Amino acid sequence: MEFSELKITREFLNALEDAGFGEPTPVQKKAIPRVRSGRDLIGIAQTGTGKTAAYLLPLLQEIKFAQGNDPRCLILVPTKELVLQVNDHVEMLSSYTDIRSVAIYGGIGPKGQLEQLAKGTDIVVATPGRFMDIYLKGGVVTKQIRFVVLDEADRMLDMGFMHQVRKIQEVIPRKRQNLLFSATFPEKVERFADEFLDFPDRIEVSPPSTPVETVAQKLYEVPNIKSKLNLLLHLLQDEETFTRVLVFTQTKGLAQNTGKFLERKIEGGARIIHSNKGQNSRINALNEFRRGEVRVLVSTDVAARGIDVQNVSHVINLSVPRDYQDYIHRIGRTGRALQAGTAITFADMAEMWHIEKIEDLIKQEIERLEVPEEVEMIHTPRGERQDQLREIDHLRRREDPTFKGAFHEKKGKIAAREKQQKSKGKPRSGKMQ
Repeated sequence: MEFSELKITREFLNALEDAGFGEPTPVQKKAIPRVRSGRDLIGIAQTGTGKTAAYLLPLLQEIKFAQGNDPRCLILVPTKELVLQVNDHVEMLSSYTDIRSVAIYGGIGPKGQLEQLAKGTDIVVATPGRFMDIYLKGGVVTKQIRFVVLDEADRMLDMGFMHQVRKIQEVIPRKRQNLLFSATFPEKVERFADEFLDFPDRIEVSPPSTPVETVAQKLYEVPNIKSKLNLLLHLLQDEETFTRVLVFTQTKGLAQNTGKFLERKIEGGARIIHSNKGQNSRINALNEFRRGEVRVLVSTDVAARGIDVQNVSHVINLSVPRDYQDYIHRIGRTGRALQAGTAITFADMAEMWHIEKIEDLIKQEIERLEVPEEVEMIHTPRGERQDQLREIDHLRRREDPTFKGAFHEKKGKIAAREKQQKSKGKPRSGKMQ
């Protein structure tokens, strides 16, 4: 099937050709006719499957051209990075029209955004909190809004935006078309969809919590963070294979330290994005990575869904996410738009516990690889090993409230052994008869 068979008009077909889009993806084939029907829609699709264009193309065809000053379409997303990504898609797909869009997000002063809105717009792409701030300042008139999209709904609820989205519902027209897209569809998203949508159609291009099929998943068991950095550096030496690499870490501190380590060790260095980085710094780092000016980008999960970069060859999980859905979102940054990609995870002793849960979630086993012999494995420092053991204790206690911890378990085993020795008439070790 070609886009023309989905009744996409010439101005948008030209934009698709300019952007290098080939044939429509499965979610686009299913969603575009449903959105054009005017019905509310739930779309369950993994990241990297083309769902942004799946809702934008039919909505842009409905909007057609610039009209008036007030927005007719509102697209809500959870992060600043995703606002910029979706707004870029709007501008790209509407390049042969005069349709206007404005990106609204926090982290910067509202003055510039208010000035843009005052010039008139047809589409607003926003984070919920900043949209309400702008609305309360009188900066946006909502009475012409006919289309509302909630993109990445699961992440939006995880980040606590439920209250703001409900407030937005109160200030926009009741008669509108609602579209909800989500990579996963847990119970809380389902409840919210019941509240937000009216008798929606539902499409699903893959089962919830299933990684994209074009992503090959690999796993190395690595004892500690220094050994992980040694393995990471070893892999990155192969510049022909690891051409564009996203490295994910669990914490901001680890992201910062890893980025600085790579800046010293690899040609061209690396860039770092996390929530403590300034907005301009994050945007610049992402743009350098997108343009290919830097080969490695180190990030925390805050940006996992806001990174839409073509031809990411590898995602490397330097640490295993504790929110298992984040694993799916991370690895979805590669293998996008039907391109092949590879996701590699490094897991220490405690993280292997989480790997088992992730494999249960995705219903497949991640391929284990042997660490190359030339990679130096460092002895795990006592403090780091104790942290790992404490985490294992915590996880075991969470599953079994009667579990008292490894120390008590070890003490119990010693007591049982001594009792057995007494019953056999054997002397206790180290004691004179």
